[in-house]
Amino acid sequence: MSLKDIKEKLFPIIKVISIVAIATAIGLEIWDIQALTTNNHLPIILNPVLIIARLALSAHFVEGIIAARYAPAKNHQPIQYGIYTFFVGTIGLLELFENHSQIPDLSKKLESKP
Repeated sequence: MSLKDIKEKLFPIIKVISIVAIATAIGLEIWDIQALTTNNHLPIILNPVLIIARLALSAHFVEGIIAARYAPAKNHQPIQYGIYTFFVGTIGLLELFENHSQIPDLSKKLESKP
């Protein structure tokens, strides 16, 4: 299985999982804020989950900022690509910095030679 096959098969699955996980983390944060404002408490078993969710949200936020900063150089809309990268994570950055024009396709060159 080549790297290209892995990218074609795993990236869509990872994107879906990432979107669901980040949306869930946002929901947990909203629930925690609502509980704090009404003097309630979330179940104690959710504390480790909230810590992981906050770490994931922070990492994805930084990735989104990086993507928004470099998106214009790759002919993408900064806000749109930043939000996309926030939800899909590192894969969004990998797609942004992937540059097909700099990597020559050797198989096409070999086929054209007599």
